[in-house]
Amino acid sequence: MLELHDAPLAPLTTFRLGGPATRLITATTDAEVISAVQEADDSGVPLLLIGGGSNLIIGDKGFDGTALRIATTGIALDGTRLEVAAGEVWTDAVARTVEAGLAGIECLSGIPGSAGATPIQNVGAYGQEVSSTISEVVAYDRRERTTVTLTNDECAFSYRASRFKADPERYVVLRVRFGLEDAQGLSAPLRYAETARVLGVEAGDRVPLTAARETVLKLRAGKGMVLDPEDHDTWSAGSFFTNPILTDEEFAAFHARVKERLGDQAQPPAFAAGPGRVKTSAAWLIDKAGFTKGYGTGPARISTKHTLALTNRGEATTEDLLALAREVVAGVREAFGITLVNEPVTVGVTL
Repeated sequence: MLELHDAPLAPLTTFRLGGPATRLITATTDAEVISAVQEADDSGVPLLLIGGGSNLIIGDKGFDGTALRIATTGIALDGTRLEVAAGEVWTDAVARTVEAGLAGIECLSGIPGSAGATPIQNVGAYGQEVSSTISEVVAYDRRERTTVTLTNDECAFSYRASRFKADPERYVVLRVRFGLEDAQGLSAPLRYAETARVLGVEAGDRVPLTAARETVLKLRAGKGMVLDPEDHDTWSAGSFFTNPILTDEEFAAFHARVKERLGDQAQPPAFAAGPGRVKTSAAWLIDKAGFTKGYGTGPARISTKHTLALTNRGEATTEDLLALAREVVAGVREAFGITLVNEPVTVGVTL
């Protein structure tokens, strides 16, 4: 294991923000990960887990404790079964499955971060979520001090949530296993209208895997959602807020606010989210509340490509970013009565 003291953490995050850690350990094997976690737990030292850093907001004062960077590697394919080490770059793992002709996660191409983070957040985009293909998650259980294998059902997946996110101090993801589909080089049925439209097919159709992956990558790049060191629109955590899920009654009240603000013909986005529940669009809310692309005059601004991404223009601090986020949350609440919830994890700060 590599160990550093007073180590900068900003370079380990896609925001490029945050102060140093008292101690930074880089672990390259599961055994090293477990050893580092046990040492921190035994000594009572606060522990921060870092994967790809794409969903992490670290305070300007840094982290007073041990930061553990999980840099394990390994991608194994056995027929339609895939096992990925937690530290693997997620989009590289997706590329491997496309090359192998396996469907199920191709529309999750270009998502930054590590494979181990995907079950925690139940990562999803363009009509796919990892919960649809994850068969098992191997994790270290800090409470029981043992390695466990959790089935898909035991992971308790829901929209951008899981058992791991609900109890963040208990589990450390080591490996993720997927059950994919051999559809003779074709994608899974397309579930996202924009992807189908760009490809010139209907929702529910299949297309060549490479076409699906390339289309998603182009769509994401056009929204600043593919990492590019030269493009400050990608110095972000991608989608900063989750899409609100409302009860039917809450949605009716929200719809009334929309008509009052935007006129009787205004129709907010609405997607079924289970019995008596409706999901609407955070990006739409932000835009209609007056926070358009490029909003802001300081070093932290809304992306010029997508209203759902808050970005570091190069000289921002974490407090600059949080000030912008709070302004957006307050503005949307005032306009529509909905409180947005941040998707990235905060360390040493709160929104």
